[in-house]
Amino acid sequence: MRFDRILFQVCRQTLGGIFLYAGLIKAQDVVAFAGSVANYQIPFLSYQLNYLVAASLPYIEMAAGLLLLINRQVRPAALLLGVLDIIFMVALVSVLIRGLDIDCGCFRPGGEGHTTAQVALLRDVGFLALAAVTFFQPSWKKP
Repeated sequence: MRFDRILFQVCRQTLGGIFLYAGLIKAQDVVAFAGSVANYQIPFLSYQLNYLVAASLPYIEMAAGLLLLINRQVRPAALLLGVLDIIFMVALVSVLIRGLDIDCGCFRPGGEGHTTAQVALLRDVGFLALAAVTFFQPSWKKP
């Protein structure tokens, strides 16, 4: 197997697994996840929109993660997760600029443990790299 093919497969499966897991964790307690979203204090995110995000985002993450794991619609799923990751990163930078000390709520909504915005931002840079490698897959699929 060529290195680029192995790299693509590892990135695709890792990204898919991470977001499937993250979505499952958030979907188990949407109310706690809504609290995590509210902690970001995003001005344009009203109470109703906050719950809409908390109720829909886990399923979007699970669907895209599953698509990556089963190797279907890989580029759209990677693009979606990359865009979501950029949105998360912008929100985290906003938290840092405003000096908020909150848990990111990515893998433990409801405050079990504490992942700082700096750590979450660094982790998201890695996720974005996985999404980029997956999206810009090598040309090995072509005959």
